[in-house]
Amino acid sequence: MEKEFEHAHQLVDHLFRHESGKLIAVLTRILGTDNIMTAEDVVQEAMTEAVNQWAYKGVPENPAGWLYHVAKFKALNFLRKQRAMLKYSSSVVFQQTMEQVAEPTHEEFFSDTHIADDQLRMMFTCCHPSISADSQIALTLKTLCGFSISEISRAFLTSEDNINKRLVRARSIIRENRVDFEVPEGNNLINRLNAVLETIYLLFSEGYNASFGGDSIRYELCREAIRLTQLIADHPQIKQKSEVWALLALMLLNASRFKARQNNDTELISLEKQDRTLWNSEYIRQGIAYLDRSIEDDQVSKYQILATISAHHCTAKSGQETDWESVLALYETLLQLEQSPIVLLNKAVAVSKVHGINQGLNELKALRFDPLLSNYPHYYSTLAELSCLQPNYQEAIAYFEKAISLSHNEKEKKHLKIRLLHCRSVF
Repeated sequence: MEKEFEHAHQLVDHLFRHESGKLIAVLTRILGTDNIMTAEDVVQEAMTEAVNQWAYKGVPENPAGWLYHVAKFKALNFLRKQRAMLKYSSSVVFQQTMEQVAEPTHEEFFSDTHIADDQLRMMFTCCHPSISADSQIALTLKTLCGFSISEISRAFLTSEDNINKRLVRARSIIRENRVDFEVPEGNNLINRLNAVLETIYLLFSEGYNASFGGDSIRYELCREAIRLTQLIADHPQIKQKSEVWALLALMLLNASRFKARQNNDTELISLEKQDRTLWNSEYIRQGIAYLDRSIEDDQVSKYQILATISAHHCTAKSGQETDWESVLALYETLLQLEQSPIVLLNKAVAVSKVHGINQGLNELKALRFDPLLSNYPHYYSTLAELSCLQPNYQEAIAYFEKAISLSHNEKEKKHLKIRLLHCRSVF
């Protein structure tokens, strides 16, 4: 029975990543935006029921369909119990909703077209301008992308308590303002699109460099981020798509290197040491095509700059042949748009390639008092790697130890421990 329970739990975890955002989006359309948390609770209850039933009765032929069915009728029961108290959004009439949800089939509510539309509505609802930017992203990651609070806190380099407060505030604002569950129009659409794209970019980044767990790359998150961006790109109402194309370009170019980022032992391989024959040439072709498309509007965005940097890496025949001077210039341009400590960290690496290891290390060490980097393992692992090249193995050992203590990802820790052992062996 223990094996059956473990198998059911693993399957539900997988489905939660892939299906919870879709379920919550559809249920929010049914229940109204003032009941987003109820939609989350309904989905969580359906997932819990799945673990308990599947462990004893076996996994159904269509697990996702089973979840949709159970979640739909849990929402219906909620509607019946709360009939006198619920306040519905202006786009939902109670009786009509009851009749629709009560139908024996859930195909209409959970068709691919309806799910895609509801996910878009959910993204723009979470990114309403009355909500602070950080809270917009946190709410989207929680409701639409299935992130846990601990995952979001690591993505933001902040505490779980802060994330909890942001989520509570965001839900309260949506409820109090009776935010419509819709894709906005005109300037409202343009303003909210930036927050939506930032959220998707964070989703991809968490998949590309997983901050916790047993996998260094979480492919399902990256695929979901690309899928959500494609939904936006395909939406006829969204006309200004330069940033959308640029973000798609960035994600595809980075995703092209997936197979080369780990060896057979799932150890991480640095960009310069990767086997470039394993890179996905079709992703590179598509990424550059999207990048060219984004340039047609004569608008410069951070995604466009980052995609151009990635294109330099993807088109270089080797690490030594990378145009690091252009990469450095691009990071300097990016800093004019976004004074981010992560950008400064990456710029310091480019400086080390162009102006030498010592100068790169000096720029990195100048960031040591930045509160956002104080608990960021990649900051210390970068310091460690450059210290190895200096070479200053004593400092490198201390930096590797610090990075290991801060990392929550088992594969990353394994890689860092191997690098630490190497430093100790040559020290």
